[in-house]
Amino acid sequence: MKTVNEKTRRLINVVLVGCVGLLPARAQSSQETLKLTLEDALEVALSENPTIRVADQEVTKKGYAKKGTYAALFPQIDLVGNYQRTIEKQVMYMGDQSIAVGRDNTWSGGLSASMPLISISTWKSLKISAYDVELSVEQARSSRIELIDHVKRAFYSVLLAGDAYDVYKEVYDNAIYNHREIKQKYEQGLAAEYDLIRANVNVKNAEPNLYDAENSIILAHWQLKALLGLDLESNIECIGRLSDYKDTLLADFVGTTTDLTENTDLKQLDIQRLQLEKTKQMQIAQYYPSLSASFNYQWNSMANNFKLSKYKWDPYSTLGVNLTIPIFSGGKRYSNVKQTQISLKQLSDQREDIESNLRLSVKQYTDQMNTCIKQYSAATAGVAEAEKSYLITMKRYETGEGTLLEINDAQLSLTQSQLNLSQSIYNYLVAKSSLEKVLGNVTAK
Repeated sequence: MKTVNEKTRRLINVVLVGCVGLLPARAQSSQETLKLTLEDALEVALSENPTIRVADQEVTKKGYAKKGTYAALFPQIDLVGNYQRTIEKQVMYMGDQSIAVGRDNTWSGGLSASMPLISISTWKSLKISAYDVELSVEQARSSRIELIDHVKRAFYSVLLAGDAYDVYKEVYDNAIYNHREIKQKYEQGLAAEYDLIRANVNVKNAEPNLYDAENSIILAHWQLKALLGLDLESNIECIGRLSDYKDTLLADFVGTTTDLTENTDLKQLDIQRLQLEKTKQMQIAQYYPSLSASFNYQWNSMANNFKLSKYKWDPYSTLGVNLTIPIFSGGKRYSNVKQTQISLKQLSDQREDIESNLRLSVKQYTDQMNTCIKQYSAATAGVAEAEKSYLITMKRYETGEGTLLEINDAQLSLTQSQLNLSQSIYNYLVAKSSLEKVLGNVTAK
């Protein structure tokens, strides 16, 4: 992950420095622009987004937890030390005489070691830890899939906002042009005052839509920058247009798969099922005997004073094997096994329900993509007809056969057709991204 971070930061720095050029220092902060394609945006997001960093750290943490579990198979070696002060000495009786046994101070120190030889429950727990790491890796992949879907949606929203701005800018430019032409005709006595007033109203009506489109671009950029982990005050530019994707709509739809094998939710449930099965085996293994070895080597000393240099230290060592046979635990082991069996049944029912909902989602997204293709075909034809109608209406008005009202109607139809065309492409791309998220097959296209 560190390599990706450094590579991305170098990419950003190079682009920003190249944009600065020879501009004055006071103007540089407002002119620096980071140009991003969809692939660049995904690369930056996957390296800079905090959610991804947290998910990667969780994988690393689970890896250490797994290593800690394997440590149970190795000898546990400790240095031990002990001191006891005798308050009342133990008394031994020989006939009618009593003898106090022991010293005031007792010291001991040495080495203690233990190691499991046969512990089936411990062996089963090792596999549970391995599945825990695997689950963390899959959860990290889930975070990436979620982020890629969000970034794609945000990037497409920027492109849609840009297309909408272009449409409304064209409407505004046309209104300005018509107002200028009608004003000249009015001054020459060739147009009525009503037409001039209507043309001026058309300009005023076009301005709010243009301002809204500009604001939509700003908001879409903010959303994308937040997902990329960039400063909201930084300047970015998304390279491309929605029309760049129009030629791939049908091919993408034909090649669409509905296989849920890579779905991250189902994969996580499968891993959890394996964990529960191993947990059940581990709980059953607690009925089995366990065998362990132990070794102790100590030095002991006893005295009635604290003159440590004069103490006499005697070694003491043991080597043993401990056999533990479980007999009765109040039904705890039995209850644990039954709980795990119920958890397995719950997980199976949960997976069945989730898989059913996922298949429904796949059906909805594929139907939506199919609908968007039909909408795109209709919108393409609509744009061509609307452009032709607008040109004919303009010619009719110039020759005095048409009215300004006809121009307004033709302009409105053309605007709606252009917006429908961009919206159909956007809806297709969003549905495709959602489908890829469900299937777990994420791409940068």
